[in-house]
Parts: sequence; structure tokens; C-alpha cells
Amino acid sequence: MNRRKFLTYVGCSCCGFALNSCATAPITERKQLKLVSEAKLNAQAASIYEKVKEKEKMSKDEKTLNEIKEIGKKIEYSIGEYFYRSKLNDPTANFDWEYILIDNKKVRNAWCMPGGKIAVYTGILDVTKNTNGLAAVMGHEIAHAVAKHSVERASRNVATNVVLQVTDILTGGKLSTVNRTTGMNTVGLLTQMGILNPFNRKQESEADYLGLIFSSLSGYDIRETVKVWERMKEYNKGKTPPEFMSTHPSPDNRIKKINEWTNKIILEYPPIKNI
Repeated sequence: MNRRKFLTYVGCSCCGFALNSCATAPITERKQLKLVSEAKLNAQAASIYEKVKEKEKMSKDEKTLNEIKEIGKKIEYSIGEYFYRSKLNDPTANFDWEYILIDNKKVRNAWCMPGGKIAVYTGILDVTKNTNGLAAVMGHEIAHAVAKHSVERASRNVATNVVLQVTDILTGGKLSTVNRTTGMNTVGLLTQMGILNPFNRKQESEADYLGLIFSSLSGYDIRETVKVWERMKEYNKGKTPPEFMSTHPSPDNRIKKINEWTNKIILEYPPIKNI
């Protein structure tokens, strides 16, 4: 088969695959590519979550853990009610929510795995400071799962690898030659900085926006959110890489956008009351 025919067949099949795998993120309606099974990813996440619980030291601070669970339950309810009242499919319908508090003061982090598996590290509590701050962080992490960012990221990695492999074949191995010549994965590095990092930053910004909405719907004061990121910026002073090298927006850009969104979200997404 000649190169032109090969390119035609590959192009047609990839386009058809991509068109059949298009979706949109909830609320923002940003176009998404989903090539990876969400159910499979959720199952893998649940398995990893169990291993995390076995490996990490769980905090004995029942008061804080209960606060985390209470915030989580409010966010769970508000998300479900919002999509129900909006007559939209609930992206959390198949979630099996769970919350843990990991005893590690050195880690200022929290995360939410696909399917609603959430972990908070005690180190982040120095940044959140209060209930509204904790809700801001949890809202952001839950937003990643609600928007199916892990599914989208895995799908984009698959698509990128296919494109690179096909391009390498069509160019007679020029991409491989570049890597051999430089002695490192130069093509992969350029792809990471030029394609994957900007995409990840877009997801982080979307999670900031959706997190504000979910926290507001749950009755928390989202004006605390910008203070949380200001405190995080201070903690990470001098340790943050340039934005183009990072998977996250720069602290200044993140704070600027949150300030721009806050008042509008307070007005458009007021707390959902139990009926």
C-alpha cells in the first residue's frame, strides 16, 4: 500500500472514531474526547483507592473527617439536585462516594478519583483554615471527577500516541531519529509542553470554575476560595515552575480568574435548598 492510501485510510478511521467519541463537559459544555471506558477507569480507581487506604496512615481526627464527609454529602446532594432540576443527566449517577483523611502534614493536597473516591491530606488544612476553605478545595477536586477529566486525559494520551506513531511511519521514522539524535524523548517533551500541559491547565481552570459552582450550590461562601489560593501561593513561594512547563495555571492567573467568576456565580448559582 502506498503512503497516500495509508494516510487516507488512517485519517478516515481516526476521524470516524473521534466523531463517535465526542462528548461535552457538564455546565461549561466544552467539547471532550472520550475514547477510554469510564466504567473501567472507575473500577481501576476504586482498586487503587483501597491500596491507598492500606498504605497510607489514616488520621484519627474524627472531627475533621466528619466535617469532610458533611461537606462531601452537601456537595453530592447539590450536584444531583442541580442536574435533576435542570432536566440533565447527572454525571455522578454511577459514583460510589467515599472520603478519607490521610495523616500527612507534609502534603498540602487533596484529590478525587474517578467515581467519587476522595482523599484529603492533613497538610492542606493549614491552607484551607476553615469550613468554607475546605469546601473550596473539595469542590475543585470533585469537579475534576464530575467533568470526567481523568477519562478525557487518558483518551487524549491514547490519541496523541496514535498520532505520533502514525506520523513517525509517514515521515520514514524522522520522529524516532530526532529522539535518537538528542539522546532523549525530545518529541515527547515537546508534545507535553506544547499540547498536553496546555490541555491540563484548561482542565484545572475548568475545575476551578465548576468547583466554585458546586460549593455555591452547597451553601458555602465561595469568597473564601481566592483566599485559599492566595495562601497556597504563599506556601509555594519560589517553588512554582513557569506556567508553560506546568500542568496547572500560574497562581496569579488562577487568582485573577477566580476573582472574575465569584460574584457572577454567587448570583447565578445560589444554594439549593432541600425540598
